[in-house]
Amino acid sequence: MNRIFVRLVAISACCVSGAAAIGAASTYDFLAAPETDLNRVYRLDKATGEIGACQYGLKEGTIGVTLCYPPGEGANAQAQSEYGLVASRHDREGGVFRVDLRSGAMSICYVLNDSVVCTPPGH
Repeated sequence: MNRIFVRLVAISACCVSGAAAIGAASTYDFLAAPETDLNRVYRLDKATGEIGACQYGLKEGTIGVTLCYPPGEGANAQAQSEYGLVASRHDREGGVFRVDLRSGAMSICYVLNDSVVCTPPGH
């Protein structure tokens, strides 16, 4: 009987640690830009709303490079909340919507020059 209890405790501990690892892995949300001829993917920190983006770039003599755009104006960390990314269905739209899932506020975020920028949040 005691061995069965010890095994159940060990299995439960594995399940809890596995669930914690899965939870830790979901810190970011990723979404491709809806523009059909753009290979850009946005990255969002789901707790802070900080957003950046990366895309493939050509570089002569190599297989290519990953070009990343850091957060710029309006794209830095916001108030702690629960954020998500939404793409429009517009096939020529290069930006995405950052949504605050608790307040309903939304910003439009896109790459401008060498960084990701976001409009002030609106309701």
